[in-house]
Parts: sequence; C-alpha cells; structure tokens
Amino acid sequence: MLATLDYHRSRLASGVTVARSASRPSGLGAARRPDCTVGASMIELRDVKKAFNQGQHNEYWALSGITLNLEAKRVTALRGPSGSGKTTLLTLIGCLARPTSGRVSLHGRDISGLPERFLTEIRRQTFGFVFQQFNLIRGMSALENVMLPAFPTGRAHRELVERADALLERLRLTHRRDARAEWLSGGEQQRVAIARALINDPEVLIADEPTANLDTALAKEFMAILEGFGAEGRTVILTSHDPLVVESAAVHRVIDMRDGLLVEQ
Repeated sequence: MLATLDYHRSRLASGVTVARSASRPSGLGAARRPDCTVGASMIELRDVKKAFNQGQHNEYWALSGITLNLEAKRVTALRGPSGSGKTTLLTLIGCLARPTSGRVSLHGRDISGLPERFLTEIRRQTFGFVFQQFNLIRGMSALENVMLPAFPTGRAHRELVERADALLERLRLTHRRDARAEWLSGGEQQRVAIARALINDPEVLIADEPTANLDTALAKEFMAILEGFGAEGRTVILTSHDPLVVESAAVHRVIDMRDGLLVEQ
C-alpha cells in the first residue's frame, strides 16, 4: 500500500498540481479556517470502500467499509500489519485519492466527489504530508525543498524564505539550510520533510510510517517533535506499527486495522 502514497508524492512534494490562489497568508499564519475545538469531529468517513483494478481479474479491495470520525487537534495513529489498508485510508483522508464508494467529509462538507482542481486546493490549504521515504528533491538545498510546495501560492519570495527559515530554525536545521538534500543525514532529511509539510501552515499533518527508516535515537527525536505538535493543538494523523509511536503519550488515539476493516476494541 506504500505505492499508493508514492504514486502521488511528486505532485504533492513539488506542488506542481497545486492550484494558484489569489489569497495569500500573512506572515507565518494561514488562510481563515473553520473554528475547531479540541475533540470536535473534523473528518468523517461513512462506509468508505476502495478498490484497485476494479472489474479486472486482479481486482483488490483495500478498504471494505470504514466508518470513522477523526477529531480535531488530536494525534491519531492508524495501526495494522502490511496490507491492512491503513495507508490507503490515509490517502483518502488526505484527498490524495477518492473512495470507490462511501463518503468522506471535511468540516461537514462532503468532498468525496469533488473535481481534482478543488481537491488540490483543499490539499494545499488543509494538509501537510510527510512521506515514508521523505522524497526530498536531490540537487536542491534544504531551504529550497522546504519552500517548494508554497511556490504556486503566489506569495512573495522573501516571505517564503522567511517562513522556511523560521521552520528550519524551529527544527534545529538552520546550519543545514544550504546543504543539498543528498548531503543530509536520515534524521535531517526527515526534519526537512516535516518543515516542508508545514510551509503552508496546514490544519492537519499526515505522516506515513514516520519512523520506519529511522533508528531508535532518531525515532525518539521524531516523537519529541510530535509531542510539540500535540502540545500546540495541531491535528496529526499517522500510520505506524512501531510501539515507540503507538504507545507514546503523545498519541491520543490508536485505531487498529486489519484486512481493510477497523478492528473492534
């Protein structure tokens, strides 16, 4: 199922398909959003199913009927073995794909059947993505990688540099701002990927197996960052089967999956 996210990674990482918007966030803030209190339902899925190669001999149902409410300003982990459907579910939540059937709602608005141009705008304004392989662009500096998804927004270049520098400073990467992506360590690459996901100040941070390619020390470093997001009330949705992640106090809710279904607790 990791191929599902990889299929979309280039357009999200580079911002190539992100629609240009006339509205510009001021400073480090973002465009106006619906008010969300802690614990309020933000994303709702109703009997969501997802099939690949539908109608062909190799038809495969990755999700077989998911009904789920995801709360705002909480850290939620989707846990399950390979093939459980957790990454596919993550792509539907993040508007990277549409369900075969069922309904996905964001702030009470059904977004399941919206045209791609509208989904692109929702992705830009609402979601930031951290991919398992980080997917930084080789030959570009850390700073340039962080800025990339924001280029199509039309903001002034100086503003983007200031925003990116502030994020790199927050993640203790100022000294590596001009280093090319291929010169960064694994931990540094992940922090650059996190900064890139935050450049448009999204409501929701989505991370697919964020510690899968990290050793224990770097995984703990990521969890410290995650705790900071939780403390500031940012909504985080991630997939993981790493006990270091799903058993962490930073994670408010763990949702178990198997065979494309939720596992009853």
